[in-house]
Amino acid sequence: MGQQSEPVDAESLQARGRRRGCLDGFFTLSIVFLFVALTAVTVCGVTVVMELKRSWTSAAGPPPGVAAQQTYKTENFAYLRTNSNQLAHNSTMQFVPIHQGEGTSVGSSFNFDADQHSLTPRQEGNYFIYIDLAVSCTAGCSAGLLSVEVGEKLLTCDVQLPSDVKSVRHKCWTVTPLHKEKLLTRVTVPVQGLPNWTLDVRGSGVGMFLVD
Repeated sequence: MGQQSEPVDAESLQARGRRRGCLDGFFTLSIVFLFVALTAVTVCGVTVVMELKRSWTSAAGPPPGVAAQQTYKTENFAYLRTNSNQLAHNSTMQFVPIHQGEGTSVGSSFNFDADQHSLTPRQEGNYFIYIDLAVSCTAGCSAGLLSVEVGEKLLTCDVQLPSDVKSVRHKCWTVTPLHKEKLLTRVTVPVQGLPNWTLDVRGSGVGMFLVD
């Protein structure tokens, strides 16, 4: 004998369909919200960092009466500028803080080791980390790849260096949790090196600030 089909509750099927549609819509809205929030944090972070960096690199000192305000403002921010234009294979990037008046580009929430060129946050939390790289060709450069890494793969910035350009500027960033670990910035280039490619010491560096 043939199989008998059981009666189907049309209203029940429609209700399930509506619930599934609502769940799909909820998940879609959640993903869109998270994307918009992350984008907003990134944009705000880059804007704040650029404003602070401009104030640090300005030749003029801080206006009278705002030194204390500036110190408070930069407490949870740190920016280190490279002090060497050399691109050596598997080397540690050499940094110096920027001094302006009585202030410095390394806030009091960080420890900077001038001997090891390392930066250590004193507080656990989520940090916005970014790398600025400005690379110039002095004469007859071949194409190559420059890779800069902060910490143990917390942030890796790969820069393609074409042979037909005189300069390349690149920026990379991420938001990541940190637990007071010491951060070194390592440079990796091809074994044969990058002849005639040099770092711009005024346009290359690493920065970070506490998000929460």
